[in-house]
Amino acid sequence: MNRNLLELIELSKIDKEIDGYNPQIEAIDKKLLKSQQKLDVLQDEINNINTSIEDNHKKIKTYEEQISNLSELLNKNAKKAKDVSTEKEMKALSLEEDIAKEKMSFANEEIERIGKINEKKSATLEELNAGLESLKVSLDESNKEALEKKEVIENSKSSLFAKREEIAGDLEQKILAFYEKIRLWAGNSAVVPVRKQACYGCYMKISDKSYADVIKSEEITTCPHCGRILYIESSKNED
Repeated sequence: MNRNLLELIELSKIDKEIDGYNPQIEAIDKKLLKSQQKLDVLQDEINNINTSIEDNHKKIKTYEEQISNLSELLNKNAKKAKDVSTEKEMKALSLEEDIAKEKMSFANEEIERIGKINEKKSATLEELNAGLESLKVSLDESNKEALEKKEVIENSKSSLFAKREEIAGDLEQKILAFYEKIRLWAGNSAVVPVRKQACYGCYMKISDKSYADVIKSEEITTCPHCGRILYIESSKNED
Protein backbone atom coordinates (compact mmCIF):
# COMPACT_ATOMS: atom_id res chain seq x y z
CA MET A 1 0.00 0.00 0.00
CA ASN A 2 1.16 3.52 -0.78
CA ARG A 3 3.18 4.87 2.19
CA ASN A 4 1.42 8.22 2.14
CA LEU A 5 -1.95 6.45 2.18
CA LEU A 6 -0.91 4.34 5.15
CA GLU A 7 0.08 7.46 7.02
CA LEU A 8 -3.17 9.21 6.08
CA ILE A 9 -5.14 6.25 7.43
CA GLU A 10 -3.18 6.42 10.68
CA LEU A 11 -3.52 10.21 10.83
CA SER A 12 -7.27 9.95 10.31
CA LYS A 13 -7.57 7.42 13.15
CA ILE A 14 -5.59 9.68 15.48
CA ASP A 15 -7.74 12.70 14.59
CA LYS A 16 -10.85 10.61 15.24
CA GLU A 17 -9.48 9.51 18.60
CA ILE A 18 -8.58 13.08 19.56
CA ASP A 19 -12.01 14.38 18.61
CA GLY A 20 -13.57 11.44 20.46
CA TYR A 21 -12.53 13.07 23.72
CA ASN A 22 -14.70 16.14 23.03
CA PRO A 23 -18.01 14.45 23.99
CA GLN A 24 -16.40 13.28 27.24
CA ILE A 25 -15.29 16.81 28.08
CA GLU A 26 -18.72 18.18 27.13
CA ALA A 27 -20.41 15.58 29.38
CA ILE A 28 -18.16 16.57 32.29
CA ASP A 29 -18.87 20.28 31.75
CA LYS A 30 -22.59 19.61 31.35
CA LYS A 31 -22.72 17.75 34.65
CA LEU A 32 -20.88 20.59 36.41
CA LEU A 33 -23.13 23.20 34.82
CA LYS A 34 -26.23 21.32 35.95
CA SER A 35 -24.93 21.19 39.53
CA GLN A 36 -23.98 24.87 39.43
CA GLN A 37 -27.42 25.83 38.08
CA LYS A 38 -29.08 23.84 40.86
CA LEU A 39 -26.94 25.66 43.40
CA ASP A 40 -27.70 29.05 41.79
CA VAL A 41 -31.45 28.37 41.89
CA LEU A 42 -31.25 27.49 45.57
CA GLN A 43 -29.12 30.57 46.28
CA ASP A 44 -31.67 32.77 44.50
CA GLU A 45 -34.45 31.24 46.60
CA ILE A 46 -32.47 31.94 49.78
CA ASN A 47 -31.79 35.51 48.66
CA ASN A 48 -35.48 36.05 47.93
CA ILE A 49 -36.50 34.76 51.36
CA ASN A 50 -33.87 36.94 53.05
CA THR A 51 -35.19 39.95 51.14
CA SER A 52 -38.75 39.07 52.13
CA ILE A 53 -37.78 38.72 55.80
CA GLU A 54 -35.97 42.06 55.67
CA ASP A 55 -39.00 43.71 54.06
CA ASN A 56 -41.22 42.26 56.79
CA HIS A 57 -38.88 43.62 59.47
CA LYS A 58 -39.27 47.05 57.88
CA LYS A 59 -43.07 46.66 57.95
CA ILE A 60 -42.97 45.67 61.61
CA LYS A 61 -40.78 48.68 62.40
CA THR A 62 -43.27 50.94 60.58
CA TYR A 63 -46.17 49.50 62.59
CA GLU A 64 -44.18 49.89 65.82
CA GLU A 65 -43.53 53.55 65.00
CA GLN A 66 -47.23 53.95 64.22
CA ILE A 67 -48.15 52.43 67.60
CA SER A 68 -45.69 54.73 69.33
CA ASN A 69 -47.20 57.79 67.61
CA LEU A 70 -50.75 56.66 68.39
CA SER A 71 -49.82 56.03 72.02
CA GLU A 72 -48.39 59.52 72.24
CA LEU A 73 -51.58 60.88 70.69
CA LEU A 74 -53.72 59.06 73.27
CA ASN A 75 -51.62 60.48 76.09
CA LYS A 76 -52.05 64.00 74.72
CA ASN A 77 -55.79 63.47 74.35
CA ALA A 78 -55.99 62.23 77.94
CA LYS A 79 -54.44 65.51 79.07
CA LYS A 80 -56.75 67.50 76.77
CA ALA A 81 -59.79 65.72 78.21
CA LYS A 82 -59.19 67.47 81.56
CA ASP A 83 -59.67 70.83 79.92
CA VAL A 84 -62.64 69.89 77.72
CA SER A 85 -65.62 72.11 78.47
CA THR A 86 -68.20 71.11 75.87
CA GLU A 87 -69.88 67.84 74.90
CA LYS A 88 -68.89 68.40 71.24
CA GLU A 89 -65.20 68.54 72.15
CA MET A 90 -65.58 65.44 74.31
CA LYS A 91 -67.18 63.50 71.45
CA ALA A 92 -64.44 64.59 69.08
CA LEU A 93 -61.74 63.45 71.49
CA SER A 94 -63.58 60.17 72.09
CA LEU A 95 -63.89 59.52 68.36
CA GLU A 96 -60.21 60.31 67.83
CA GLU A 97 -59.35 57.96 70.69
CA ASP A 98 -61.48 55.13 69.25
CA ILE A 99 -59.85 55.51 65.83
CA ALA A 100 -56.39 55.54 67.39
CA LYS A 101 -57.15 52.39 69.40
CA GLU A 102 -58.46 50.64 66.27
CA LYS A 103 -55.30 51.55 64.40
CA MET A 104 -53.15 50.34 67.31
CA SER A 105 -55.08 47.08 67.47
CA PHE A 106 -54.66 46.55 63.73
CA ALA A 107 -50.97 47.42 63.94
CA ASN A 108 -50.44 44.91 66.75
CA GLU A 109 -52.29 42.21 64.83
CA GLU A 110 -50.15 42.88 61.76
CA ILE A 111 -46.96 42.76 63.83
CA GLU A 112 -48.03 39.38 65.21
CA ARG A 113 -49.08 38.09 61.77
CA ILE A 114 -45.89 39.22 60.05
CA GLY A 115 -43.83 37.87 62.94
CA LYS A 116 -45.31 34.40 62.43
CA ILE A 117 -44.62 34.62 58.69
CA ASN A 118 -41.00 35.49 59.42
CA GLU A 119 -40.73 32.55 61.83
CA LYS A 120 -41.84 30.16 59.09
CA LYS A 121 -39.56 31.81 56.56
CA SER A 122 -36.63 31.59 58.97
CA ALA A 123 -37.27 27.88 59.51
CA THR A 124 -37.41 27.35 55.76
CA LEU A 125 -34.26 29.43 55.38
CA GLU A 126 -32.41 27.24 57.86
CA GLU A 127 -33.29 24.13 55.83
CA LEU A 128 -32.34 25.76 52.55
CA ASN A 129 -29.00 26.97 53.91
CA ALA A 130 -28.22 23.44 55.07
CA GLY A 131 -29.09 22.17 51.60
CA LEU A 132 -26.94 24.89 50.05
CA GLU A 133 -23.91 23.91 52.08
CA SER A 134 -24.43 20.29 51.10
CA LEU A 135 -24.61 21.28 47.43
CA LYS A 136 -21.45 23.37 47.73
CA VAL A 137 -19.55 20.41 49.18
CA SER A 138 -20.90 18.17 46.42
CA LEU A 139 -19.99 20.72 43.75
CA ASP A 140 -16.46 21.10 45.13
CA GLU A 141 -16.04 17.33 44.96
CA SER A 142 -17.45 17.27 41.41
CA ASN A 143 -15.07 20.05 40.36
CA LYS A 144 -12.12 18.16 41.79
CA GLU A 145 -13.21 14.96 40.06
CA ALA A 146 -13.78 16.84 36.79
CA LEU A 147 -10.30 18.38 36.93
CA GLU A 148 -8.75 14.96 37.46
CA LYS A 149 -10.70 13.47 34.53
CA LYS A 150 -9.81 16.39 32.28
CA GLU A 151 -6.16 16.08 33.25
CA VAL A 152 -6.18 12.42 32.20
CA ILE A 153 -7.88 13.36 28.93
CA GLU A 154 -5.46 16.20 28.23
CA ASN A 155 -2.50 13.91 28.88
CA SER A 156 -3.92 11.37 26.44
CA LYS A 157 -4.59 14.09 23.88
CA SER A 158 -1.06 15.46 24.27
CA SER A 159 0.34 12.02 23.53
CA LEU A 160 -1.89 11.72 20.46
CA PHE A 161 -0.98 15.23 19.29
CA ALA A 162 2.70 14.32 19.52
CA LYS A 163 2.09 11.21 17.45
CA ARG A 164 0.03 13.24 14.98
CA GLU A 165 2.81 15.80 14.57
CA GLU A 166 5.26 13.01 13.90
CA ILE A 167 3.09 11.49 11.15
CA ALA A 168 2.17 14.88 9.68
CA GLY A 169 5.87 15.76 9.55
CA ASP A 170 6.58 12.68 7.46
CA LEU A 171 3.81 13.45 4.96
CA GLU A 172 4.35 15.54 1.87
CA GLN A 173 2.93 19.01 2.56
CA LYS A 174 0.80 18.84 -0.57
CA ILE A 175 -0.83 15.60 0.59
CA LEU A 176 -1.25 16.86 4.15
CA ALA A 177 -2.91 20.04 2.86
CA PHE A 178 -5.18 17.91 0.65
CA TYR A 179 -6.21 15.80 3.65
CA GLU A 180 -6.84 18.86 5.84
CA LYS A 181 -8.96 20.42 3.09
CA ILE A 182 -11.19 17.33 2.93
CA ARG A 183 -11.34 17.17 6.73
CA LEU A 184 -12.77 20.69 6.86
CA TRP A 185 -16.09 19.42 5.53
CA ALA A 186 -15.84 15.65 6.08
CA GLY A 187 -14.56 15.80 9.65
CA ASN A 188 -13.36 12.42 10.88
CA SER A 189 -14.61 10.67 7.74
CA ALA A 190 -12.02 12.24 5.47
CA VAL A 191 -10.39 8.83 5.02
CA VAL A 192 -12.82 5.90 4.76
CA PRO A 193 -12.71 2.24 3.75
CA VAL A 194 -14.37 0.71 0.71
CA ARG A 195 -16.69 -2.15 1.57
CA LYS A 196 -18.71 -4.14 -0.96
CA GLN A 197 -17.38 -1.71 -3.60
CA ALA A 198 -19.03 1.23 -1.82
CA CYS A 199 -17.51 4.33 -0.24
CA TYR A 200 -18.17 4.18 3.50
CA GLY A 201 -18.34 7.96 3.67
CA CYS A 202 -21.22 8.60 1.29
CA TYR A 203 -22.25 4.92 0.89
CA MET A 204 -22.35 5.27 -2.89
CA LYS A 205 -21.08 2.43 -5.08
CA ILE A 206 -17.88 3.28 -6.98
CA SER A 207 -17.00 2.24 -10.50
CA ASP A 208 -14.98 -0.88 -11.29
CA LYS A 209 -12.03 1.28 -12.36
CA SER A 210 -12.06 3.31 -9.12
CA TYR A 211 -12.41 0.13 -7.14
CA ALA A 212 -9.43 -1.40 -8.94
CA ASP A 213 -7.37 1.70 -8.19
CA VAL A 214 -8.29 1.48 -4.51
CA ILE A 215 -7.33 -2.19 -4.41
CA LYS A 216 -3.96 -1.48 -6.01
CA SER A 217 -3.34 1.34 -3.50
CA GLU A 218 -0.47 2.61 -5.61
CA GLU A 219 -1.81 6.16 -5.49
CA ILE A 220 -4.21 8.05 -3.25
CA THR A 221 -7.70 7.50 -4.67
CA THR A 222 -10.73 9.61 -3.82
CA CYS A 223 -14.40 8.76 -4.05
CA PRO A 224 -15.81 10.02 -7.38
CA HIS A 225 -19.04 10.93 -5.60
CA CYS A 226 -17.99 12.71 -2.41
CA GLY A 227 -14.22 13.23 -2.72
CA ARG A 228 -13.19 11.35 0.43
CA ILE A 229 -9.91 9.43 0.43
CA LEU A 230 -10.52 5.70 -0.02
CA TYR A 231 -8.64 2.59 1.08
CA ILE A 232 -9.10 -1.15 1.35
CA GLU A 233 -9.08 -2.52 4.87
CA SER A 234 -6.52 -5.13 5.82
CA SER A 235 -5.86 -7.06 8.98
CA LYS A 236 -3.27 -4.41 9.87
CA ASN A 237 -5.41 -1.28 9.53
CA GLU A 238 -8.86 -2.78 10.08
CA ASP A 239 -10.84 -1.11 12.87
